[in-house]
Amino acid sequence: MIYGAMKFSIGGSLKLAFRPWVEGLENIPAHGPAILASNHLSFSDSFFLPAVLDRKVTFIAKSEYFTAPGVKGKLTAAFFKGVGQLPVDRSGGRGAGEAAIKAGIQVIESGGLFGIYPEGTRSPDGRLYRGKPGGLARVALATGAPVIPVAMIDTEKIQPPGQVVPRLMRPGIRIGEPLDFSRYQGMDGDRFILRSVTDEVMYEIMKLSGQEYVDVYATAAKRQIAEDAKKKGQERPDA
Repeated sequence: MIYGAMKFSIGGSLKLAFRPWVEGLENIPAHGPAILASNHLSFSDSFFLPAVLDRKVTFIAKSEYFTAPGVKGKLTAAFFKGVGQLPVDRSGGRGAGEAAIKAGIQVIESGGLFGIYPEGTRSPDGRLYRGKPGGLARVALATGAPVIPVAMIDTEKIQPPGQVVPRLMRPGIRIGEPLDFSRYQGMDGDRFILRSVTDEVMYEIMKLSGQEYVDVYATAAKRQIAEDAKKKGQERPDA
């Protein structure tokens, strides 16, 4: 009930205001479980994708969004629950990763659509970064669910860092054909298989998105960007 109301209000508003274009909707199954593996350009990705689908998509979200105090915290929690976000404590290192994987498996076993960003974080510069082999591949191999590659197009241009008011423009969504990894089902403990599955998915996302691929993790790229900015600030002569 809450999801339906939120989808109608938020999804309808997004489609009316931004008019996102979509290709490949026929690749989303009408029933049954599937994993939607997408690139990640913007905070809004988790809203635009569900807005154009008839089915609910469950994404993982930081538990802090659901536990903040006060009226604002309760409203935020209601909002994220309403749009299909699942709270997971991601502050606990490996334990947090295991919790996310378990949550994804539960969504799949209930027959739902599980949305995941293999890069693990938003791209810092619009390029496509190396996929992390943990969540996506382990959920796929533990369940046998098909993996559907998804490419978000231009969502990062709607509200760049530092811009308060979103720019009204048309983002795009390309949905690829399902990938079947059932031949590897139960082999989620083999790190070479996990890497191979993840790389195959990332290759399909790259073809759909047209992004330049960078064979490093986005988290490492963000650290390097921050370090370079810090060094540049330190080297700046005093005024």
